[in-house]
Amino acid sequence: MSATDAARMPLWSMAAPLLASGFLLADGFGLFGTDTTPLLVAAAVLLGAAVFAAVHHAEVLALRMGEPFGSILLAVAVTVIEVALIVSILLSDAANSDTVARDTVFSTIMIVLNGVIGLCLVMGGRRHHEQRFQISGAAAALSVLGTLAVFALVMPNFTTATEGPYYVPLQLLVVGVASLGLYVVFVFVQTIRHRDYFQETSRDTSDMTQRPPRQVAAISAVLLVLALVAVVLLAKMLSPPLERAVRALSLPRAVVGVVVAAVVLLPESVAALRAALANRLQASINLALGSAVASIGLTIPTVALVSMLIDRPLLLGITPQNMVLLVLTLFVSALTFGTGRTTILQGAVHLAIFAIFLLIVIVP
Repeated sequence: MSATDAARMPLWSMAAPLLASGFLLADGFGLFGTDTTPLLVAAAVLLGAAVFAAVHHAEVLALRMGEPFGSILLAVAVTVIEVALIVSILLSDAANSDTVARDTVFSTIMIVLNGVIGLCLVMGGRRHHEQRFQISGAAAALSVLGTLAVFALVMPNFTTATEGPYYVPLQLLVVGVASLGLYVVFVFVQTIRHRDYFQETSRDTSDMTQRPPRQVAAISAVLLVLALVAVVLLAKMLSPPLERAVRALSLPRAVVGVVVAAVVLLPESVAALRAALANRLQASINLALGSAVASIGLTIPTVALVSMLIDRPLLLGITPQNMVLLVLTLFVSALTFGTGRTTILQGAVHLAIFAIFLLIVIVP
């Protein structure tokens, strides 16, 4: 997006959050009656519109704030959606709701590191042949992500204080605090101490340096919040039909976690792909890795707190198959982000891993 595009404030970007909010208000007052098929289709359409509106307004604020603040803003906003959805399912007393946090966080990591990164590298490499980025920033983000992933998803399988892939309350509390603390340090490094590690190396970003007017940014901030709230509530409305469809098709429960993660990651995925196509791979990496780090660093502490408050065990440990995929993903990601340049080949490798991940989800 250029600064000129941001300053125009397209009509659809204002209409989508307002229409979605109006739809939710009408449904809240019972004007639509029962959940009919046309109602659910309308909710799905408005959900997609609200997601793209959120992407637009987040990009406007990113232009105003500059990198890496724009990427952090979108990552935190998307994580708020994820946390709200997970907590709402956890509090709903639905069957197997204690696995939603694990399935969603793991799916987020796999979608980001393999699906989003793979697609960005393939599409960016196809258009620009070879793309460059800052090794220091990518290495810092990946080291934090790998550590948090092991703490949250692997270690519960090997603790002996309780049976099964669970943490006891004390372990869960310490892991949650450590995850949050590590995320805070990462944001401090990204925004203050070593901000230059996360900025574009290319100087061909003159259009991106033109900031939209303050008034436009202020309107976008309000509409971004409105769009994100609409996404949360519309996704919550659609989650029961989704669960019924998963059961009707005899699919594993983990499919719900994948769908939830895919929905909440859609704004960042679109923004990351657009950045890669514009030869701003650093912005794509900031968005992708930042969202994965925020997903664990903010989601796990919040869900852990809710779990302890309602006195319900939280299943976090992933299956042996998924541990293999996680290790492979982190290993390949270390190779991909270890040279400072990428081609279409690295993207193809990540997409292949993503395809196997989807296969294992559907056919364990």
